[in-house]
Amino acid sequence: MRFRAKSSERGGRKGRENCRVARWGRGNRCRGAFYNGEYYGPVPNITKLLASNGRLKLVNGVVFSVADEKLRRRRLRRPGVERRLTLPLLLAAAALLLLSLQTLTSSLSSLSSRTPTLTGHNLAPTPWHPFPRPNPNPNPNPNLSLLRCAYLSCPLSSAVARRKIPSSSAPDPARPRPACPGFFRAIRRDLAPWRRARISAALLEDARRRAAMRVVVAGGGRRLFVDLYYACVQSRALFTVWGILQLMRRYPGILPDADLMFDCMDRPAINRSDYRSDDPDAPIPRRCSDTAPLRTISTFPFRIGPFGVALRSKPEINIKPWNEEFRSIKLGAQAVKWKKRAKTAYWKGNPNVESPVRTALLSCNDSKTWGARIMRQDWGEESSSGFQKSKLSSQCNHRYKIYAEGYAWSVSLKYILSCGSLAFVVDPQYEDFFSRGLVPKENYWPVSSADLCRSIKSAVDWGNTHPSQAEAIGKRGQKLMQDLDMDRVYDYMYHLIVEYSKLLDFKPTPPPSAQEVCVDSLLCVADEQQRQFLERSAASPSPTYPCTLPPPSFDSERRLSKRLQKVRSGIREERTRQAESAA
Repeated sequence: MRFRAKSSERGGRKGRENCRVARWGRGNRCRGAFYNGEYYGPVPNITKLLASNGRLKLVNGVVFSVADEKLRRRRLRRPGVERRLTLPLLLAAAALLLLSLQTLTSSLSSLSSRTPTLTGHNLAPTPWHPFPRPNPNPNPNPNLSLLRCAYLSCPLSSAVARRKIPSSSAPDPARPRPACPGFFRAIRRDLAPWRRARISAALLEDARRRAAMRVVVAGGGRRLFVDLYYACVQSRALFTVWGILQLMRRYPGILPDADLMFDCMDRPAINRSDYRSDDPDAPIPRRCSDTAPLRTISTFPFRIGPFGVALRSKPEINIKPWNEEFRSIKLGAQAVKWKKRAKTAYWKGNPNVESPVRTALLSCNDSKTWGARIMRQDWGEESSSGFQKSKLSSQCNHRYKIYAEGYAWSVSLKYILSCGSLAFVVDPQYEDFFSRGLVPKENYWPVSSADLCRSIKSAVDWGNTHPSQAEAIGKRGQKLMQDLDMDRVYDYMYHLIVEYSKLLDFKPTPPPSAQEVCVDSLLCVADEQQRQFLERSAASPSPTYPCTLPPPSFDSERRLSKRLQKVRSGIREERTRQAESAA
């Protein structure tokens, strides 16, 4: 019980008020009283007080007057000022919270509608090569998901990034470095036009009009920024940036800072005819043939080339990452020995890509007359059937396989060479980054596009007449692809960026509109199928430094050029004799 004895309150006005409430004792002396719900007086008197006065009661250790209790209850039933204000305040707070949520949702929606992604959100197709607008997979909460991927997946600073890839994972300088393949020399040839004038920030900015995205390597090769301008067809942009991130992971901290523009479409964006032959600022450095326009493969603006095509799988048509796909194709080729393979030339692909060569190839589909079997590839039908009839590993049953360029160059070249069959290459206009290492009649057999069917028939007859030589050429082409594993692809990418960065006359800095990208942000924005293919192509830190780039050698370049000229001259003479005999 709570009792309080206050002798000072026994007299005076307050004491008299106490006694009016409850008197107990002899005479007029106030021996104990109740005031404001509490008993004042000697503690032993509480029992007698309660027993003698029925108007008092003890509740939870506190003495209450019955009359005061009734008054207190009536007052509680009458809401005071505080209670009258409680409900309006709650309603006002709820309205303010709702308004804030609506404003936040509207702001997030507006920001989301202005945020581009590598999968094509809020981006228009490239104007120089229109294609159907990409339709990224819907998300239950697209605004929050897109913003989370774009802005919250890579909040790491350079220090945190260094902790994720520790310095101990850097390559060991004591380990010997292998020599790079000979075709790596083309890197310096590709960049030669800027050796004298160098690359300025203004020149790079001028290339933006023909670029789909800008990629900036910063932070000593540990951070990557992307500024998106246009959408890329399929998943090219996604896998290209993924390739650079894997390069940074493979060689942490040794990649130089660089500022690059990328074109992600097939055909060249700029022709040599638009520039003077002696113009050091010509944006494309070389020709791929005597009559074809210049090719933006590994230069400026950078082609997807080694950054994406050799590296990337193609989830849209169920093509696995390169190392994995090559092993699968080689196993499929070993299942059928050369002598048991069909003695015909085989091609399977999509002819509906504005390719004159592929259109003409359809007329050669006669195994008896022309020794060729030509098959149409319907990717829509294959997708619906689970790609059961388009496995590359099951297309190595013929002694000869035909390579014909599509809309421009075609990624199928490396898959055809991987079979070990003799590759019939129909006069290519374009080059891939590794095709500079191919030599006619050494890694492949050249086929004329002028008289296509007759040229294919002539090549088939030669191969059937010289089976050992034909098999040897096919094996050398397969060996070239086997040596072109992902280690060499990453090394090509590394040396290309290193040599390119030496030509910049400014310090690469990400533009304000660029977004930082990382492995987590790419996996976040990718759909489930893309995510699986990305994770399967993830790289690990390399124990050694990249291969050693061959030094510039004018003698070796001259010898290689003379060798190729001799081979091509012999091919032209042979074709002339064939045409004369046919006439």
